[in-house]
Amino acid sequence: MPAFLAGTISSTIDSWLNQPGFLSQFFHATGAGSLQWKTIRLKAVPTMSSTVTVTVTDAIADVRLNRPEKHNALNLEMFHALDDLIVQLDKEPGVRAIVVSGEGPSFCAGIDVGSLSAEPTQMKTMHELLTQVDNQGANIYQRICLGWQRLSVPVIAAIQGHCYGGGMQIALGCDLRLAASDAKLSIMEIRWGLIPDMGASVSARALLRYDTLLDLTLSGRVVETEEAVALGLVTRQVEGAYDSAMDLARTFADQSPDAVRGAKQLFLQTRLAADREALALEAKIQGSLMGSVNQMEAVMAGMAGRKPNFTD
Repeated sequence: MPAFLAGTISSTIDSWLNQPGFLSQFFHATGAGSLQWKTIRLKAVPTMSSTVTVTVTDAIADVRLNRPEKHNALNLEMFHALDDLIVQLDKEPGVRAIVVSGEGPSFCAGIDVGSLSAEPTQMKTMHELLTQVDNQGANIYQRICLGWQRLSVPVIAAIQGHCYGGGMQIALGCDLRLAASDAKLSIMEIRWGLIPDMGASVSARALLRYDTLLDLTLSGRVVETEEAVALGLVTRQVEGAYDSAMDLARTFADQSPDAVRGAKQLFLQTRLAADREALALEAKIQGSLMGSVNQMEAVMAGMAGRKPNFTD
């Protein structure tokens, strides 16, 4: 490392992510300080319920959809719980990776149409929520999918069993999707006379070809894991989705947190950026990393043949 770089580059990922006008709408600084390895349960927020649970262990947030008897089908309570949870995770110090999974045999079977049909007031409320948007123009249904990408740390969906409709869109909103061989996936909204309106116009178009996305959307057909990988719906097929996702999360958590956040920032933002903007962002992020405490620790640990001791 040239001495002048170590001496002159002092900015960190958190400092420039918080600069007004520079992607502050997507990411928030998590603060600095030594990471304390611990197991905690996030404090419940007013609308959180037992339908969504989370624990944080060794810097990994383990988020679980928790209606196994309904294949984790989404009801109004779960929408609010997920929306609040994403906000809470954004503020939680020491989180370096997140795994989203479903309790029981399935990831998420989509909207719980049965419960909504039985309660007309819920249907009315859900319709009203369509028009209630935040300062980024996203409603609650879009936030619980795209919100995972807006977090600064990688989010991995662990998919098994049914992954339909709204469940598929939650998975598409995660950064990576690991699926077991028994997974069955579908953009199924067409069967209910609807379109995929939970951020799929942003998340799916970055992963799938136009004709593939249109085929899956207009047919509502169910695809198995092998085909889903080939199409781009799934990152890769694994033996056990949850265990594999946790292993990958641990790998991410062991890396420099600055570099991990910077890499996610780089590739997420440059998907829609022009070449000149992408190259400038590469240089900006790399400049913030070079000579930083964690970058120097990575070099020193590598040279010494020891495990690095990174700080958040």
